[in-house]
Amino acid sequence: MAVFKTFLIFILAGTLLGTFVASLTAPSYIEWNNSTPLATQTMCNLPEVVRGVTASLLHSQLMGAAIGAGAGLVVAILVAVRARSRSKQRPGTPPPAATAA
Repeated sequence: MAVFKTFLIFILAGTLLGTFVASLTAPSYIEWNNSTPLATQTMCNLPEVVRGVTASLLHSQLMGAAIGAGAGLVVAILVAVRARSRSKQRPGTPPPAATAA
């Protein structure tokens, strides 16, 4: 049960971190992607543009969450494997040695 709890913590932390990073980086990318070349004036349907930009932001955040969850899962697996290999190397402490007086 402790391994499942560790996996869940790493996955949720990765999801939150991925969403946070996507929320910081996606708006500048969306702005760059939707800007017109050479700053020409264009006429547009504003509600359609707003829906498109909002959908792009939500999609970016979802992808960031998925990538973060995957990275958290990989880190959790590495931590679990390392903990298991360390427990196999050190089964217990040896009994104390008798000291000669």
